Formats: sequence, structure tokens, C-alpha cells
Amino acid sequence: MASTGARAVVLARHAKLWLVPSIMCGLVAVVLSLLYMGGILNPTGHLHRLPIALVNGDHSPPLPGQPQNVGVQVSRAIVAGTPGSTVDWRQVTGDEAQDQLSSGKVYGALIVPEGFTSSVAALATGKAAQRPTVTVLTNPGLGSLGSSIAAQISQNAAHQASLAIGQQLTAVAPSGTAAGRLLLQDPLAVTTQVGHPIGSHSGLGLSAFYYTLLAVLTGFVGGNIIHNGVDGALGYGDTEFGPWHTRRPTVPINRTQTLLLKMIMTAGITLLTTTLVMICAILILGMDAPHQALLWVFSYCASLAVGLGVQAINAALGGIGQLVSMFVFIALALPSSGATVPLQAVPGFYRFLGTFEPMRQLSDGIRAIVFFDARSDAGLTRAWIMIAVGIVLALAFGFAMTRYYDRKGLHRWTPQPD
Repeated sequence: MASTGARAVVLARHAKLWLVPSIMCGLVAVVLSLLYMGGILNPTGHLHRLPIALVNGDHSPPLPGQPQNVGVQVSRAIVAGTPGSTVDWRQVTGDEAQDQLSSGKVYGALIVPEGFTSSVAALATGKAAQRPTVTVLTNPGLGSLGSSIAAQISQNAAHQASLAIGQQLTAVAPSGTAAGRLLLQDPLAVTTQVGHPIGSHSGLGLSAFYYTLLAVLTGFVGGNIIHNGVDGALGYGDTEFGPWHTRRPTVPINRTQTLLLKMIMTAGITLLTTTLVMICAILILGMDAPHQALLWVFSYCASLAVGLGVQAINAALGGIGQLVSMFVFIALALPSSGATVPLQAVPGFYRFLGTFEPMRQLSDGIRAIVFFDARSDAGLTRAWIMIAVGIVLALAFGFAMTRYYDRKGLHRWTPQPD
């Protein structure tokens, strides 16, 4: 026992033994820290064209001496008062705003109601004691953070517009009581309502993201379990359970056939994992989930695409493939998914990743099914297309690499010297 310990101490003194693991672990720690923390620390500081609907329902004639009614003036003041390109104010009708809320195209809406100019005129002439009201609508289906950011922006914009309109009113309004003139300086009231309600068992809009995460993780972890299990069963890898270690006789099978076997098993076992995830999340925990049959089919295809991608990368790169696939499907995918922090609130690098990283596409699809009535224009069509592209790429890349290795005679069953 003492000699064994002494041997370990002697080996631990070899710098070369430490070099590669230290470099790899250090790089993983640095890259993961920069990726994850860089995407969440300053969402408001990285805002870029966050979509919010702006509805002017005011069709009243303008006040005397004014070229436009107050609704138009407020709408223009809101757009002009937003710095840079932080917000994409979509000036639409009330019906169009509701449609965009229901399809997840906007994070919220700011509504100037009908008869707004008349309400302002009544306030200016002292015929009304209550401030006219504009309404902020939230969209919790797009996540609590994104909806909250949109609501805060809308409230601040309405307040700034109120102050601008107040300056005009106090300049032309007849003299009245001090309280009345104070009311005119900030004449608009703001109320907040839910524009597109979601269920109470929806994790404040985050259930779709976590369900997506489950689909990706079961595909990723399951793919690696199948990869290692098949290699152990065929004699190309060691199998260890605690102190027990075995190495099976090597089965002569080429790389292409091995990959085909792993992909067939991935397709079969994903049926089980997808069903179990749905049972646990919906039947046991009670997650709100309409369109359950469609959700199962979509989740299966999403998890399968990830699992096939893992098998293809592992087949092409060997042992390092598990680390590479972790970055492809997890490390780079999570901060660029846009499911917790909107893509419009992260640095441009993450928005670029979001155009092709799988978790963003899958999250949009599951969110469309769970929160937006499975509408194709809520991201579901794009998600189906990206799943198909992912499966095709995994098959093409994986089998192209294994057939190349087989043609070169790079067989796995050839015994290698120590």
C-alpha cells in the first residue's frame, strides 16, 4: 500500500502529466465563464431593436391650434424619445398588436386608447379630474425577463411623452387651481395588463425553455451513454462499475456499421426518454401543455436531432468528440437560446450564434406549441426546418467521416501496442 502511494506521488511530480489536463480544464473554465456571464450581466445595456407594438387608437380631431391630435403626438414622442436602436416600435392597429402578441412576435404593447385627445382636452379645460390612461400590455409567454424589460421601457416612454405633452398643455391651458396645473404637467396615467395570458403552471413563461433544455439534455446525455455503452459492448472501450473492470473481446465491425448501430439505438431509446419527460413534466408535475401529441412529436424529433449530432461528432473526432458536442449543443447553445434573456438584449456575438445554434430553434418551436397555440408564424415552422437540417447534417457528416476512415483502413479493431 505504501509503495502504491509512493508510486502515485512520484508520478504526480511529472510536469508533463499535468500539462494537457490543466490546459484543457483551464480553457473550459475560461470559455464557459465568458460565455455564460457575458450574455446576462447587462441586458438593458445591450438592447438592440427589442420588438414592442405601439398602437394609436385615437382618431379624435386635434386640439385647437394643434396640427395632430394628442394620440399622434404621444406616439411620435415615444418613438423619438427612445435612444438609438434599442427598441423596434412597431406602429400597428389594435388587432395587429393582439395578433403579434399571440404569435410571440412582440414582447409587449403600448396602447393609446380611442378618444384620448378628448380626454386630454377635458383635463386641460378642468372638466375632468382624472388623467387619461395609456395601457401597457405584457407578453409573459416570451419569458418573464423579456416581458418585464418591454413593460419597463413602455412605462418609461409613456412617462416621458406625458411630460412632453404636459409642457404644451400648461402653455395653452387657462389658469386654474395649483392642483389642476400640477396635474397638467404630467397628464397621462399608465396601467399594465397581461396582453397574452399563459397558464399558472408555466413557470412565469420559463416552462417552455426548461422543457427544451430537457429535450436537448436527454439527446446529448443519451447519445453519449449509447456511444460509450456500444463501444464497451463491442470491445472498443473499457467497462467499469466501481471496482469492477471488464474489457470484452473485440467484435470486428467497421466504423460505418458501428455508427449505424449507435444511430439506430439513439432513435429507439429517444422514444423512451421523450415519453418519460412528458409523463414527468405534464402528468406528474402538471405543466400547462396544450397540443400534447404535437409536443411529443416535436420533442422526439428535437432530441433525436441532438442525439444523432452527438453520434456523428463522436464518430468523427473520437474521445474529444464528447467535449466538442458539449460546446455545440450546451455551452454555446444556452446563452444564445434567447429563452431566458432575449436575443435583443445580449451582445451581437450571441445574436449571431442564435441564427444557427440548435437550442434557440428548438426553444422557439416548443414555446410556440406551449404558449402560442402551435402557430407556424410563432417560430414553429422555422424550428421544424432547422430540425430537418440538423438531422441531414448529422447523417451526412457522420457517415462521410466514417466511410472515409474505413476506406483509409483506419479500423478500430486493430490491436495497438502500449
